[in-house]
Amino acid sequence: MNAEALDFRGVYLITTEFHSDERGDFRRVVDFDLLRSFGVEAEVCQVSIVTNDRSGTVRGMHYQVEPNAEAKTLWCHAGAVFDVLVDLRPGEPTYGKWLGVRLLASEPVALHVPRGVAHGYQTLRDASMMTYLISVPYVAKSARSLRWDDPTVGIEWPLEVTVISERDRGAPSWPPH
Repeated sequence: MNAEALDFRGVYLITTEFHSDERGDFRRVVDFDLLRSFGVEAEVCQVSIVTNDRSGTVRGMHYQVEPNAEAKTLWCHAGAVFDVLVDLRPGEPTYGKWLGVRLLASEPVALHVPRGVAHGYQTLRDASMMTYLISVPYVAKSARSLRWDDPTVGIEWPLEVTVISERDRGAPSWPPH
C-alpha cells in the first residue's frame, strides 16, 4: 500500500493491495495506520455508497463548513469517474484551484480529501458506484455546494453533462459562501 501526495496539501492517491487467485479477488482499500503516518486525518463516522445510472452524471461540488467540515476517503468500485476537488482553504497556494483524478473500479486506488476541499465527480461509464468513508456526521445546516460550472474555477469536465440535480445546478458561484 502506498500514499502519493497530490498537488493539494493533504490530498493523497492511495494505491492499495490487490490479490487475485482462483477464488477471485481481494483488495485492501484503506489502511488508516498508513494514512496517519502521513499526518492524514483517518477517522470514520459514516460510510456512504453512491450509485449513478448514466455516464456524464455530475455530483458536486459539495463540502461542509466548520464546525462540521469533513474529510473523505473514497473510491470507485464499479465503472469509472472523473473525481474533482476545489481547494477552499484560504492561505493555501492552491486556493481556488481545481484538481481532477480518474478513478476506475479496475484500478486499486482510493482518494483522500481533507477538510476544506470541495468534492464532486462525473461518471465516465454507466452504472458507476462510489464508496465514501466520511470523518464526521452529515449536518444539513453546514452543507454547502459550489457551482459545478463556475467559470472562475474553470473545471474541465471530460464529458457532456447528462444528469445533474436541481440543487447542484443552482449552487452559488465562486467565492464560496
